[in-house]
Amino acid sequence: MVATTAGGDGPSPTDDDQAATGVGFRSDRGPVLAAIMLSTSLVALDATIIATAVPSIVHDLGGFSQFPWLFSIYLLTQAVTVPIYGKFADSLGRKPVMFFGIALFLLGSVLCGVAWSMPALIVARAVQGIGAGAVQPMSMTIVGDLYTVQERARVQGYLASVWGVSAVLGPTLGGVFSEYLSWRWIFYLNLPLGAVACWALARHFTERITRHRHRVDYAGAVLLTVGFGLLILGLLEGGVAWPWASAPSLSILVTGAVALAAFVVVERRAVEPVLPLWVFGRRILAGGSLTALCVGALTIGLSSYLPTYAEGVLGTSALVAGFALAAMTVGWPLSASLAGRVYLRIGFRDTALVGAGFVIGGALLTTLLGPRSTVWAVAAAAFVLGVGLGLTSSPTLVAVQSVVGWDRRGVVTGANMFSRSLGSAVGAAVFGAIANATLADRFAHPPARIAADLPRQADAASLVLGGHRQATPTAVADYVRASLYDATHHVFVALAVLGALVLGAVLSMPRRSQDLTFE
Repeated sequence: MVATTAGGDGPSPTDDDQAATGVGFRSDRGPVLAAIMLSTSLVALDATIIATAVPSIVHDLGGFSQFPWLFSIYLLTQAVTVPIYGKFADSLGRKPVMFFGIALFLLGSVLCGVAWSMPALIVARAVQGIGAGAVQPMSMTIVGDLYTVQERARVQGYLASVWGVSAVLGPTLGGVFSEYLSWRWIFYLNLPLGAVACWALARHFTERITRHRHRVDYAGAVLLTVGFGLLILGLLEGGVAWPWASAPSLSILVTGAVALAAFVVVERRAVEPVLPLWVFGRRILAGGSLTALCVGALTIGLSSYLPTYAEGVLGTSALVAGFALAAMTVGWPLSASLAGRVYLRIGFRDTALVGAGFVIGGALLTTLLGPRSTVWAVAAAAFVLGVGLGLTSSPTLVAVQSVVGWDRRGVVTGANMFSRSLGSAVGAAVFGAIANATLADRFAHPPARIAADLPRQADAASLVLGGHRQATPTAVADYVRASLYDATHHVFVALAVLGALVLGAVLSMPRRSQDLTFE
């Protein structure tokens, strides 16, 4: 239990929680919010920088067919650790969990910076993901503790501004480092930011904690990791490393499904489950998690393949591709700030429905991008989709936080963040499978005139990325570019389908305010 007193700029949001549970916070809310924004910038910058640096990483380390693992392994380890951190946050306090997460994230950043091969970089990204599993949900949980529903409308704008600044700085730094220095600097940049964030939290955020014994659900954590890990492995490598209908493919997918089924059984019996099933037992919580799942998948799909489309198909530089992607991460915080005002007037679900309309519109615009589209058209599609994601994700997260007390807020926030991370991890695997299958088919049946010069695997896409452009014969480059267009177009079509699923997820949430209760 955490026993403290609220202080700072304005009325305490947790007075009711304190009366019921004896829990509160003693903090200067302004400096704490600044520290949270700085901590969030670690995840925000990492998301926007690495997406634009992927072509340079592939050119340096090779392994185009493996690059989706850079996102999937990070998001998988982030997803499966989020519920664990949420559980510890409700028993040990928010502060130690946040420090542990930042420390692991910085360790992973160092390992990424010194990676010598694609497998080594993938392992380092896994370490980063374990740390990120604490940073983002703890930031949102602390905000939920310190601010009322009305105040969160304003605070959501502050947090959204972090993503807005990162949307400009991230792609810019990613492009500059990739073209003029080295992609490795995108990871070293996290070190000073993390150090300042830790210092600010240590100085301004105080908790008085009465620790109690708890039982860690190791069996649940292992089954959750193994289950989703095998499913992602099967999706990414199926049709590339082995045929879809082969024994390895089927055994991996079936084993993953069995592990997840066993996870559900274990969670029903666990004393302190890593992911309590009650968080999916109410419409508001289940609908919020389903929406977060779709938002995560959409975000990773656009972030992973829009820069690849811009560089590989349109022939832009990494810097220009980064600015095109930045349009999404500019639209998102702007609309998130607006959402904070809108949902106080028309409600959480109706605000999210407006966002779902923008999501569908932006996803459809990506399907209209052609081999000769302009960068402005790419940025416009990304911006519209970003507006939709901001209007959808913010109100649904605040809604699920608003129906529980302090002692459950960490769990429900963690479950929502878990759903978003899981959506990103599975989305990266599914979109990677779509792109790899398309490229593998195209490169397996090339025209006779270029067959001798074209590698017969998805890694041939690297011929139009990075420094290989100059040395590649024109006919081969044109065919690879056309193949890459087909692959990214199929991904964009999948994004449009996913946009429709966002609408269905939002509609599953209750509309009436009296339905937003949890006992």
